[in-house]
Amino acid sequence: MVKKAIVLCAGKGTRLRPLTFTTAKHLIPIANRPILFYSLENIARAGIEEVGIVVSPYNAEEFRKVVGDNPFGLKITYIVQEEPKGLAHAVWVSRDFLGDEDFMMYLGDNLILEDLRKFVEDFERSDYAASILLSPVKDPTRFGVAVMEGDRVVKVVEKPKVPPSNLAIVGLYLFRNRIFEGIENIKPSWRGELEITDAIEYLIEKGEKVKGYIIYGWWKDTGKPDDLLEANRKILMGTNEEILGEVDDKTTIQGAVMIGKNSRVVNSLIRGPVVIGENCLIKDTYVGPYTSIGNNVILESCEIENSIVMDSCSIVGIEKRIDSSILGKGVSVRSSARRPATLSLILGDMSRVEF
Repeated sequence: MVKKAIVLCAGKGTRLRPLTFTTAKHLIPIANRPILFYSLENIARAGIEEVGIVVSPYNAEEFRKVVGDNPFGLKITYIVQEEPKGLAHAVWVSRDFLGDEDFMMYLGDNLILEDLRKFVEDFERSDYAASILLSPVKDPTRFGVAVMEGDRVVKVVEKPKVPPSNLAIVGLYLFRNRIFEGIENIKPSWRGELEITDAIEYLIEKGEKVKGYIIYGWWKDTGKPDDLLEANRKILMGTNEEILGEVDDKTTIQGAVMIGKNSRVVNSLIRGPVVIGENCLIKDTYVGPYTSIGNNVILESCEIENSIVMDSCSIVGIEKRIDSSILGKGVSVRSSARRPATLSLILGDMSRVEF
């Protein structure tokens, strides 16, 4: 039985800077919940009981604070990967937690909405050494790629320049403990990392059975800003209406909108799907579809849609509509009536502004 999982969360998230200078990419909110929470919830539904979250020394405390020890009924253990030496290395440093048991490996920045129970049950009934989740993609060069014969994987290649198939490894794996033999017998790739694809390829060459489990549903590697916005849209499409805050009679609510406790909406138009957190003030403002607003946010005399606004932000007096944007925690965007009319910007490393 598969009762343990490891979730890999030690990556630096360089493609999401500057957001990831202060927040681990796996904890960035999608529809006001950390990305990681969707993964943990899905893992729990699959019957997993214990999860080892592989973290770096730099973000370990943040994960402990946000995730805690028992989310979704899971028993959480934190495993520190001192250096980012690859996915197979992350498995290797988890061996004390895993012991001799079969286990699931889940990349923490992947958002997979597929029900995983059949994937796990199929593996439990089999004699496979490994089972990997696959999905057809338009650009296989960005992923590990599998070659199939029937339902068996006969070859895996990491980010090939000339892909042998269009089947990408989604970022979800099931392993027997024989994977540790594979890791012991591989060398670092040209990237200086121990690749999990090389360890799987070792098992295949030794004659072990590796199953390819193909899914055709929606999933997303949330490694870039555009991916976050797409994931936010997808999750918000399932929003239910829930008004816990105060909405005045000059406000119009259209579609599925969630408004958290102690939030006030005054003389505004909110067009769902939209999620608004707690302790927010929305005044004289248009909030359009596919927007998630965190806690303690002020929106006044502005327009925004298709965006993610994190906790403690304020947007005041902006004439042009804000679209397809991500605002990190505590960001302030406001107009000024002072003359001369100028732009005053304080931006961190790798920020991006378009006027």
